[in-house]
Amino acid sequence: MPDPTYIIGIDLGTTNSVVSYVPVNTEEGKHPDIRLFKVPQLTAPGAIEDRETLPSFVLLPGAHDVPADGLKLPWNENANRAVGAFARDRGAEIPHRLISSSKSWLCQTGVGRNNPILPWGSKDQDLEKMSPVQASAAILSHIRDAWNHVMAKDDSSLRLENQEIFLTVPASFDAVARELTVQAAKIAGLEATLLEEPQAAFYSWIWASSGKWRDQVNVGDLVLVCDLGGGTTDFSLIHVKEEEGDLVLERVAVGDHLLVGGDNMDLTLAHLVAGKVGKSGKKLDAWQMRGLWQTCRSAKEGLLSGQGPESVPISILGRGSGLIAGTIRSELINQEVREILTNGFFPVVPKDAMPATQGRAGMREGGLVYASDPAISKHLAGFLSRSGEKMPTAVLFNGGVMKSTHFRSRVLDLLNSWSGGESAGVRELAGANFDLAVARGAAYYGLARKGGAVRIRGGLGKSYYIGVEAAMPAVPGMPIPMKALCVAPFGMEEGTEADLTEEEFGLIVGESVRFEFLGSSVRRNDNVGTVVDDWEQDIEPITLLETVLEDDDKGAVLPVRIHVNVTEVGTLELWCVSTLDDRRWKLEFDVREKEDFEA
Repeated sequence: MPDPTYIIGIDLGTTNSVVSYVPVNTEEGKHPDIRLFKVPQLTAPGAIEDRETLPSFVLLPGAHDVPADGLKLPWNENANRAVGAFARDRGAEIPHRLISSSKSWLCQTGVGRNNPILPWGSKDQDLEKMSPVQASAAILSHIRDAWNHVMAKDDSSLRLENQEIFLTVPASFDAVARELTVQAAKIAGLEATLLEEPQAAFYSWIWASSGKWRDQVNVGDLVLVCDLGGGTTDFSLIHVKEEEGDLVLERVAVGDHLLVGGDNMDLTLAHLVAGKVGKSGKKLDAWQMRGLWQTCRSAKEGLLSGQGPESVPISILGRGSGLIAGTIRSELINQEVREILTNGFFPVVPKDAMPATQGRAGMREGGLVYASDPAISKHLAGFLSRSGEKMPTAVLFNGGVMKSTHFRSRVLDLLNSWSGGESAGVRELAGANFDLAVARGAAYYGLARKGGAVRIRGGLGKSYYIGVEAAMPAVPGMPIPMKALCVAPFGMEEGTEADLTEEEFGLIVGESVRFEFLGSSVRRNDNVGTVVDDWEQDIEPITLLETVLEDDDKGAVLPVRIHVNVTEVGTLELWCVSTLDDRRWKLEFDVREKEDFEA
């Protein structure tokens, strides 16, 4: 493969994806020229436009849903699906043919993420569904083909697959979701290194400051990165320190994965409209509600913009005489939208507030598991309380939701009320770009890795553990206790390795066994080899492996030590190394057949 010409940053977003690039040979000390790649995409049947964002939607139309040749692309005349603006807009009318929020599905443990389940709930018999991994790969494939069509027509060395690629993921993505993201990139023919989105947003802010970021932060500052996108909410804390006279940055805390964001707001508005329609005696069915959900997305973005209109008309397609004949019309009013979203998602709460937990039904529908409490302010209070850090002194906002000055002001007011005089006031870091920051920051991070820019110390956003069965006599009616062995601590850097040399463990080979993989976002002081006896409150199961470790010595318990490798792309490998000979068994995430990992 030829040496890369560009460093590529890809923000594979829940709602929109963005691509940026910068020359690899950027001169050290010179402000890098990070550019946006305007992605060619369908905006109407047969109409191609170059846009800064690629909506993360995949449309799988039926034979009569799109005009003949309506899906044709400059690089694929026989395309049978659409990705981007047209997919989003046409999909609002035929939601049973639309895949949205595929990134959120990558971290959904309750479904087969490699199984063809999307569009979720669609009953069309002639529809060939896609898995969440395939849907994510479809978006990345469109980016690859669009780049190659525009940038590499006359020079194959400039093809996207020949560049150095950095792909962003939520900081709260666990190791399985990260590996699935890497696999989606590989399906699209791309080798990518992962970067957490809040860090990418911070890198973008550093880049946008043109070297003056040090004027906005001081030694001792604790910066909250508050990233609210279409499907997820991410919180991170970055500490500003000083070493040998220079400012250094260290990511010190990461929040849990929260499926709450713009999608929840869109659904809230859909129910608001449905309630208005219901007052006139008209009832919307599930199909219409799905379409209305998509329609409210664009309406919300318009209303919450700086110069938003006083109201936006809403049209809903009828379903015939059985329910509703003809098009139904309603509207969303700016003031009521701001009030219902602010009070519902950013209520005023005390600093010790915690998200409400609902009693869980014994059975629920399949699908995405959204946060049970939509109050983002409660999740923020809980995160800051669990982090063990002082109150933040500054905030960097990111994500499409935070384009609203109304929402940003509410968050700042909350933080200042919680600080209780601990600081002179929590301030907003100026210069953020809420839609494009993550992609630009990913490209800047690529330069940072080469020593061409300041780098944030980060590493793993969680501590990871393997369940180890206790060696003790069995007691009637009680299961054998399971201890949690820390194999990769919080902050362990990509491209580093570690050995658990203090203790040997017994590994059963040649017969079916189970491995429980665990994680914690609150135990940040455990080291490699730390054993936690009582872990149910702080450590959560991530996934389970049932496998057979192949060996001729069937059923034997072999003494092993554990070797850990955090790869350069940000995924985790565990090796069980025999202390008797040179036999080794690798436990790695299986993104092809099972939902957990393979041996």
